[in-house]
Amino acid sequence: MHVVIEGRDLPGRTFCRPDGSPLNDVHVGIQIRKDPHGLTPGDSASARWEVDIEAATTDDGEIDFRGPAVHGKRGDRFLYLVWGNVDDDGEFEMYRRAKLMLNRIHADLLKEATAGETLVGKIQLRDGSGHPRCARVDPPDLEWSLR
Repeated sequence: MHVVIEGRDLPGRTFCRPDGSPLNDVHVGIQIRKDPHGLTPGDSASARWEVDIEAATTDDGEIDFRGPAVHGKRGDRFLYLVWGNVDDDGEFEMYRRAKLMLNRIHADLLKEATAGETLVGKIQLRDGSGHPRCARVDPPDLEWSLR
């Protein structure tokens, strides 16, 4: 199953750690295994990531997801968007993540996506306070559709 995540309304390039120390080169990417991929500067007009996920029907008729970009336990799988600062040496220091829950996608969309349609998640990347969005993301901040 091909999945495209399209991010909009990024929060900017600067933020601060919980202790108040500054982060001056904020980026967001999708986490594949333990590493960020497709890092996009926080002041970009938009962000986009594409991943392939294996979707299999379990013995109890539920859809389960697998693949390097999939995290969580069975029945509670998700994709992570990771926020971090890129230092002068190009090293990424993660400081927060957003969970895009796969088990919350409507069954009809999943059925069509597993039949060959592309599943598209459109996400608002700035939260209500103007900060990088984190924690579990639900509608209306994340909308799933097909393309």
